[in-house]
Amino acid sequence: METNRIKCSVFFPAYLTKSDQVFKMMEAIHKIYMRRALSLAKQGCLHVSPNPRVGCVIVHKGKIIGEGYHTAYGTPHAEVNAIEQLKDKQLLKESDLYVSLEPCAHHGKTPPCADLLIAHSVPRVYIAALDPNPKVAGKGVEKLQSNGCQVEVGLLEKEAIEVNKRFFCFHQKKRPYIILKWAQTLDGFLDRNEPNTANRQDYWITNTVLRCKVHQWRAEEDAVLVGANTLIYDNPQLNVRYCAGKDPVRITWLDRETDRGLHFFDNSIPTLVFNTFREEQCGNIYFCKLSKDQSPARAIMDQLYTMNIQSVLIEGGQRTLQQFLDLNLWDEAHVLVGDMCFGGGLPAPRLPFEPDLIENKDGNKILWYQNQTL
Repeated sequence: METNRIKCSVFFPAYLTKSDQVFKMMEAIHKIYMRRALSLAKQGCLHVSPNPRVGCVIVHKGKIIGEGYHTAYGTPHAEVNAIEQLKDKQLLKESDLYVSLEPCAHHGKTPPCADLLIAHSVPRVYIAALDPNPKVAGKGVEKLQSNGCQVEVGLLEKEAIEVNKRFFCFHQKKRPYIILKWAQTLDGFLDRNEPNTANRQDYWITNTVLRCKVHQWRAEEDAVLVGANTLIYDNPQLNVRYCAGKDPVRITWLDRETDRGLHFFDNSIPTLVFNTFREEQCGNIYFCKLSKDQSPARAIMDQLYTMNIQSVLIEGGQRTLQQFLDLNLWDEAHVLVGDMCFGGGLPAPRLPFEPDLIENKDGNKILWYQNQTL
């Protein structure tokens, strides 16, 4: 993903010349501070959605005097938290401010951060990436510049977009960021039998370490989705139990009546049931009617966009995963590989390229994929 770039000069103290050597030295120093801002931004990963993850560092004469990050949706932004650390706010008039995403210029849950920086006469602001939200999208930079602030955009931009890949995908592609996840055996099977086989037994393909990892992934995403067969035959809870974090919204595509005694219908978590025959709310359960003219995968993603859900973890089953793969409607895949073989059964989906990373976890593996065709 790319952002629109704004041409701004790098700032040098008056006593330095703009030689290549000095430029590289100053650039390295700027990157140190911006990397700290990006590190801070990541600390807000579990609670800020649908807002972006943002970190901020304030530097006065080569020393960090304030830093902060956006901790939770509806609370003060990173710039506010960093400035609040300063006992002497007058130092801001002689400071550089590094922020991982463009300061907002509109009123939302909180006032515009660009106005706050202007009010404190911050002279120089380094921004890693422009905000893709149309409500901001360069307006924060314009407001700062029009009030005499020097601004540079693009410092560690690629890293900044990676930190907020969900947010950028949502605003640029008009859909949630989609992560596929499944567990398979060494010989490439999801299950010993088809999901609706009589007298099927429950068993774990992967170890406890990876089962905990799945719960961490759930806590990091806005929603988790499974197909009807997985819902009915596996009866998953789809909540967060093995780590700290919020429960994701539970989602399924279910175009028939089924057992309301399933965990999915326990009303403990906001739950979406997409179908083609009814629109209804029953406590925490929302039945959302979709048109029959569009593929369920695309229709559901379109609806999730209108609901401001920015990311979804798709946990199966085979048919659901394959539909998203066939449509090339995915951004990442996390494939968990256990240490057992079935010798036959329900085959796992196959990806058309090698994993970007293979991580070993106590005899099991995680294969990490990025969609290379996007």
